[in-house]
Amino acid sequence: MNLEKLTLGSGPTWTGFLRDWDRCLRSAGHPETTRYNYLLAAAQLARYLAEESPDPDADDAAEDPCQVTRAHVEYFQAWMIETRSASTALNKHKALQQFFKWLMLDEQEIDRSPMERVRQPKPAQKLVPVITEADTTTVLAACKGRTFLQLRDEAIIRL
Repeated sequence: MNLEKLTLGSGPTWTGFLRDWDRCLRSAGHPETTRYNYLLAAAQLARYLAEESPDPDADDAAEDPCQVTRAHVEYFQAWMIETRSASTALNKHKALQQFFKWLMLDEQEIDRSPMERVRQPKPAQKLVPVITEADTTTVLAACKGRTFLQLRDEAIIRL
């Protein structure tokens, strides 16, 4: 994982905290994919605050994660839902919870997490299409026959 590339566009304070957090995650034995996803979420929040945030007070938070407020996180989460998906926003939410928990408990840089009362986004329920009776009949018709393979296929489908 290239931490420099990941933190590109983040200020020096954000970059320093992300480097320290990565060290902490590595020492705790977190897999690289988890570390990448966690660090990506925090880096995306930093970039969002610097470049996209409609909040005029986001300048301080764009420079220092200790200045991030609940409102900043909620703006970011809404932006994630609008530009990505609720499922992606949920993943970022969970990663940011871990970042600010680390910043509060391990580093003692903040007294309260800005994630404290931010609600998790609810991902849309994906409906799984049910195979119709006509589709089942069509598939079974393709298996009709007396050979071993045809009988086996029909038995598997009927299960």
